[in-house]
Amino acid sequence: MRATLVVARRELAGYFATPVAYVFIVIFLVLAGALAFNAGNFFERGQADLVPFFTFVPWLFLLLTPAITMRLWAEERRAGTIETLLTLPLSTAAAVVGKFAAALAFTTIALALTFPLVITVNELGSPDNGVIAAGYIAALLVAACFLAVGGAMSALTRNQVIAFVLGAAVCFLFTLFGSPIVTDLFGGRLPPELLAGMKRIALIERFNGIVRGVVSLRDLVFFLSFTAFWLFVTVQVVELKKAA
Repeated sequence: MRATLVVARRELAGYFATPVAYVFIVIFLVLAGALAFNAGNFFERGQADLVPFFTFVPWLFLLLTPAITMRLWAEERRAGTIETLLTLPLSTAAAVVGKFAAALAFTTIALALTFPLVITVNELGSPDNGVIAAGYIAALLVAACFLAVGGAMSALTRNQVIAFVLGAAVCFLFTLFGSPIVTDLFGGRLPPELLAGMKRIALIERFNGIVRGVVSLRDLVFFLSFTAFWLFVTVQVVELKKAA
């Protein structure tokens, strides 16, 4: 546990050691506000809630999270510092979880900085803040899933651009599986069982359920299991690369 926290602090400090982290946060906040107020027709809807914001959050994370995770392992491998990291008195699992925790903390900071949206809807009306809190929980759960996937993709290569593309592509697939685009396109071409299976592992369907305020244990277990699985994959990839 202590080793994990050391790695997490090191990685989190590394994010803010360059202006890139601040650029990412600014881009996220600008896009979040623009999409919520303009594309989401925030004022035209006449409702005091954050549905327009949460509608776009998973799609924003499709760009933000791979950008955060692309350097986690790819940069270590490119710079040749991964050997030093893995020779320290800590397990591979501790290193993986530590890096993931730092990425999740960074994403949490970016998401927390959207608090003016919460203040705005409370000034304009009387929203259900419990539903808003559920929306933020759902956003963090989706972010954790994307970060875990992105970390695994970063462990596969030493090229950050390739890690970014792979992370975004895999996350996009898991986001798209449950959308009407897939069901309409492949409805008559794939077996119904396969389509049902794709929908069960789709992140967006479960995300939308929690955003509506329906927080089920089944969805929480799914998100946590999904994240844990990809962290396990990352550990295995790092171990294989270390042995090669």
